[in-house]
Amino acid sequence: METQKRTPWRRWIVLVLMIVGWILAGIYAPARPEITVAAEKLIEEPIVENFLGTGPLYLVNTLPTLIITVILLVWLAYATNRSLVKSQKGDLVPSGLGNGMEAILEMLYNMTEGSAGAKSARAIFPWFATILIYVLFANLLKLIPGFESIGVLHHASGEGHAIAPLGGAWNIYTSGEGGYILAPFLRGVSVDLNFPLAIALISVVMTQVIGVQAQGLNYFSKFFNVKRMFKVPFFGAMDFLVGLLEIISELSKILSFTFRLFGNMFAGVVLVAVVASLMGQVSILSAMIMMFELFVGLVQAFVFGMLTMVFMAMATQSHGDEEHAEH
Repeated sequence: METQKRTPWRRWIVLVLMIVGWILAGIYAPARPEITVAAEKLIEEPIVENFLGTGPLYLVNTLPTLIITVILLVWLAYATNRSLVKSQKGDLVPSGLGNGMEAILEMLYNMTEGSAGAKSARAIFPWFATILIYVLFANLLKLIPGFESIGVLHHASGEGHAIAPLGGAWNIYTSGEGGYILAPFLRGVSVDLNFPLAIALISVVMTQVIGVQAQGLNYFSKFFNVKRMFKVPFFGAMDFLVGLLEIISELSKILSFTFRLFGNMFAGVVLVAVVASLMGQVSILSAMIMMFELFVGLVQAFVFGMLTMVFMAMATQSHGDEEHAEH
């Protein structure tokens, strides 16, 4: 029986893209963008002079990305619900988007149930799944071509780059020395410190809420443990000091969550920008870095969600006061 030889057409696509990238990089040499920790202003004037008493609110390039992320998530939820409703009216077999999302959410729920138990899983799962999916969208959205590369040109106060006319009001940001800097229209929200901080605060605060729901006011005894202070003064004092360490541990979770996500995603932005500007026409190396960024985005979203789920599961468990009292 004669076997048909398969044509490696995918290799030809990669080769064509490499050639096109080499040609375009020769015509429009990549310029290293200005790398800033804070989000860049798209317009210099504030959109609100005094926002909730905190001062002026500017249109920064992470706000449009945040709006796009929310719109995409709402669309995903609507499309998934529509697909499931359609399957319920038919043969009850989910298909397409509904089938995929059902499989993902079922896997996440089983993970939650395995860690926290069936009783606490219903309270923990919505927060775990929402944070994981939201952070995943925020991490991967910035990998779309055009993010952090198309934007508004501002006059540089220090070193800047030159521009070349492209047509109409559009210009190309070149690698030559000049007086302009680029503020992208869209910047990944994960590299804005406010976003990881907000998600970290939600995670830590809801961990305390779920702990109180599961244990009642007895949950706070792990922070202010004075039950044995007068019966056994030495060990009671030790328990009290351990409680203070628990408070510090809970507060440190906010910093840990925030800077783990922000640091990894911001390092990816810097790495892609530096490699693209240094390699010039060798565009395949920048593409490989983008693949690494895809992997990092997946891992960081999973780590953020898993740690939230584990901490919430630990908060529902008694910290051993009864057993300690028996001893």
